[in-house]
Amino acid sequence: MGGHKERMLAGEPFTTDDPELAADALRAARLCERFNGWPAADPPGRRAVLAELLGSLGEGAYVAPPLRADYGYRVTLGHGAFVNFGAIFLDAAGITIGADVQIGPNVQLLTPSHPVESGPRRNKWQTARPIEIGDNAWLGGGVIVCPGVTIGPDAVVGAGSVVTRDVPRAVVVAGNPARVVREL
Repeated sequence: MGGHKERMLAGEPFTTDDPELAADALRAARLCERFNGWPAADPPGRRAVLAELLGSLGEGAYVAPPLRADYGYRVTLGHGAFVNFGAIFLDAAGITIGADVQIGPNVQLLTPSHPVESGPRRNKWQTARPIEIGDNAWLGGGVIVCPGVTIGPDAVVGAGSVVTRDVPRAVVVAGNPARVVREL
């Protein structure tokens, strides 16, 4: 069965009471704290902290602080991507953000999910499914992307939308739950 970190990485149900996961979460919290407090007058230093936090940081990618991530190392940020203030990356599963993606302020990318049954939820079990954001997609301010969702290339997600299922390429979606409102 392995430790809970191994279960998480394998996409199996896990709890966060694993000492290795706790250490990884503490590492991410400390790096987020450093990144968020880094002097604005030193962009290369701030980027170096971000590169240490994330699994991959593409050339020319930019993240505006503050940023919060559960682990950080499961986030891939493509070249030229832009992430505005207040992003939350709950990366128990992988989060892949493509090239030239634009992410508005206060966007939440949430890979974990908890059981609806009260017993397993009380015992802190959870699962996680990856999120993928295709190249040149745009997520407006306050968007929430739920576990397991893929947003296609060139798609636009309207501000405040809650994305609960996959979004095709080159469409505009909006609402809660997000629905296609037009093709591009």
